[in-house]
Amino acid sequence: MDLHPVELETLTPEILRVFGRQNPLLTAGDRTELNTMTIGWCQLGRLWNQPVCTVFVRPERYTYRFMESHDYFTVSVLPPEAKKITALCGTKSGRDVDKVKECGLTVRYGAGDAPFFDEADWALVCRKIYVQDMDPACVLGEGEILPFYGKAGGWHRIYVGQVVEAYQK
Repeated sequence: MDLHPVELETLTPEILRVFGRQNPLLTAGDRTELNTMTIGWCQLGRLWNQPVCTVFVRPERYTYRFMESHDYFTVSVLPPEAKKITALCGTKSGRDVDKVKECGLTVRYGAGDAPFFDEADWALVCRKIYVQDMDPACVLGEGEILPFYGKAGGWHRIYVGQVVEAYQK
């Protein structure tokens, strides 16, 4: 076990540096079944005076059903040299491939039996506290976004999770 619990505040500068450079793995499920996917959209901040992590998942994604059926999810950031893993997890569906097995990932479990990966540089365990579908009617500056967004699938569902545990190598 390389990851150990840390205070979230110690990760904050690192998280802002990493988002956008190392796409994290979003994972949901439990000890009986799970799925993971690479995500490009992820936010960290405070809402209702709680530390939160916000992720976005399209309904067509296999991970969506796990996000809907479980109260917890995790965000794991793998080291930069794990690009093959994030590439596979971003291009293959869990319907067709056991991504955890294919990538040789070691699953650990946090609060709510939320799965995350021991190979991560750091991981956040989050309890869902708010869910809402994105709405194209709410997009401002529609000329910049609407012509390009949504062509590959539906609008994302927004999941806000209270960060209840943080792990770091």
